[in-house]
Amino acid sequence: MTTDLTGRAAHRAEITARAEAEMAAMGVDAAFIDRMVETFYGNIREHPDLGPVFEGRLAGRWPDHMIKMKAFWGSVAFKTGAYGGKPVMAHQGVDGMAQGLFLQWLQLFSDTLIQIGASEDAHRWFMASAERIAKSLVLSLFYNPALDDPRLRSPT
Repeated sequence: MTTDLTGRAAHRAEITARAEAEMAAMGVDAAFIDRMVETFYGNIREHPDLGPVFEGRLAGRWPDHMIKMKAFWGSVAFKTGAYGGKPVMAHQGVDGMAQGLFLQWLQLFSDTLIQIGASEDAHRWFMASAERIAKSLVLSLFYNPALDDPRLRSPT
């Protein structure tokens, strides 16, 4: 049992070290994550469609959200496991949440990466991650398997 736990810890350390090296090669460190999150959510708050949705959910709680999002993106980038939240649950029942907003969120995320001067590799990596996250949330929040039933489709 001790050997198994030691092996897991060494494996976890190896994964984290490899992720840190990959991120460093792209110019990504903890300061980059902080700047990305701060800039992105500053842009979110000014966005005509996304701003009101986020403000409606986070009014008075922005500092806590920023800490959580820095932990989330740090965990994604550096594979630290530091984020322990439940993103799907956090996005359920948000007033004004609509599937189409995720495309705007992705575009704003891309614009933010350009704005902060992310390298091409970092931009590509973070966008791939953001697209997976957005797809997962859209499927979790809006997908209804019953609508895939061919008997419910109207003839075209």
